[in-house]
Amino acid sequence: MGLRLDKFLGDHNIGTRKQIKEYVKNGRCSVNGVPALKPDVHIDESNDEISFDGKVLSYSKYHYYMLNKPVGVVSATTDKKQETVIDILKEENVKGLNPCGRLDIDTEGLLLLTDDGELIHRLLSPKKHVDKTYEVHIKYALSESDIKRLEEGVDIGDKNDDGSKKLTLPAKVCINEDIINDENDNPVILLTICEGRFHQVKRMLEAVGNEVMFLKRLSMGPLLLDPNLNPGEYRELTNEEKRALNIDIK
Repeated sequence: MGLRLDKFLGDHNIGTRKQIKEYVKNGRCSVNGVPALKPDVHIDESNDEISFDGKVLSYSKYHYYMLNKPVGVVSATTDKKQETVIDILKEENVKGLNPCGRLDIDTEGLLLLTDDGELIHRLLSPKKHVDKTYEVHIKYALSESDIKRLEEGVDIGDKNDDGSKKLTLPAKVCINEDIINDENDNPVILLTICEGRFHQVKRMLEAVGNEVMFLKRLSMGPLLLDPNLNPGEYRELTNEEKRALNIDIK
């Protein structure tokens, strides 16, 4: 049966149902080049060409945004005290938008926001072991022994169901060749993990007697943080990025 025209226009933030009714009445909306006569007419959102004020509107069932989350913003949909990542994207007015996972308030970097619940589940499911790489500024240089422990798994205080220690899964530690030491002379490493435990990176470094001074996520699975995005900036995913995430872009 298709989608109602006013619902389609509403999903594109054209206006309220009442405003859209008036816009259609004034001939501002066309379907396949012909001015629409009624706001409740049904359209085929996949094949019909819908335009408003001469601009063609494309239909997407789901929406995908890459955000470079800044420090001081919480990875939540609502918060009574702090600005949220959803607040940053409020002009998009996408219903059901959620952060895919979370970054601590003092952590910046890559955060995917989407209303595609299946993708969120796929990326966050503990069974999938999706790699996440972080730029980690640490207090002390790591010894070879520290690196070996981090890569093989460390005790961060979690327990298995039987009460035994639950070590972190194997990780990968690399020296960040672009930033060996930051402006405060803190060593900088790249740490890749495939879990998402609470404060995991910070707790892993604490387990080897170190301390995280600054943390930034650079990638999640095949999705890489756009270096042109400053903290607090965002953009829609490209078709190439969607394909890499196995998103249907038809």
